[in-house]
Amino acid sequence: MKYDASIVQTRYDSPLGPMIVAATERGLAGVWFAGQRHLPDHAGWPPTPAHPVLVQAVAQLSDYFAGRRTTFDVPLDLQGGTPFQQSVWRALLAIPSGRTVSYGHLSREVGRPAAVRAVGAAVGRNPLSVVVPCHRVLGSDGSLTGYAGGLARKTALLTLEGALIADAHQSR
Repeated sequence: MKYDASIVQTRYDSPLGPMIVAATERGLAGVWFAGQRHLPDHAGWPPTPAHPVLVQAVAQLSDYFAGRRTTFDVPLDLQGGTPFQQSVWRALLAIPSGRTVSYGHLSREVGRPAAVRAVGAAVGRNPLSVVVPCHRVLGSDGSLTGYAGGLARKTALLTLEGALIADAHQSR
């Protein structure tokens, strides 16, 4: 992943552990749980907690974890991904809170029904945990599958949103 030279960061202590929140001049570019898979080297990104996008993102994350928000409207900067990854991440934004989809469904949504593994890889590389809801994607049988932030966090996020993980009727 490539990150814009203007990227800045702050730390947010979520109920599920510390998070790194990053933004560029264009918008929110990253939200990662500390230590999660695919967390980029952010040591050189200047801490800038007063950056307007970071302030907005942290406020919206706080509201989400408190159960007062189900969607995010902070501007996003998805330019760190390939065009294919960006298409998958945009499709993730269409999954409503409290609902889940399968990787196969998501593959069909992006017009690549045979590319389930590639879609899965793009989901796994989502740089905007929680905000771009990759946690709402389940296996074809409705089972929990990998989540870069860990399956315990995926379960906690789906529980917070009221998604019934094992209920096939919730998946679309």
